[in-house]
Amino acid sequence: MFEKIQRAFWKALTPDLVVDESKAVAQAVSGLAPNVVAALGGVDNLKSHQPVALTRMRVELRDVARMDRQALTAAGVPGVMMLDGGVVHLITGLQP
Repeated sequence: MFEKIQRAFWKALTPDLVVDESKAVAQAVSGLAPNVVAALGGVDNLKSHQPVALTRMRVELRDVARMDRQALTAAGVPGVMMLDGGVVHLITGLQP
């Protein structure tokens, strides 16, 4: 709590030197990181998700066009396998 008050104090004195904390746009979903959820088109684009194996997550999307493959790669998902009906397999590898 003290840290928040101290940060607000310095922000008021030097607004251009204290960087605002970024607000997370995407919400975390059980088993999926927020940046992966954002790359899949957001929480409202997910119909369902479930782990298939130790190295793979099966996700069903409402609109496949909202998925961003480059953002998934940047989020640490090395492989994406597209199936019919909006089903996507995220090949994640063994997560530590």
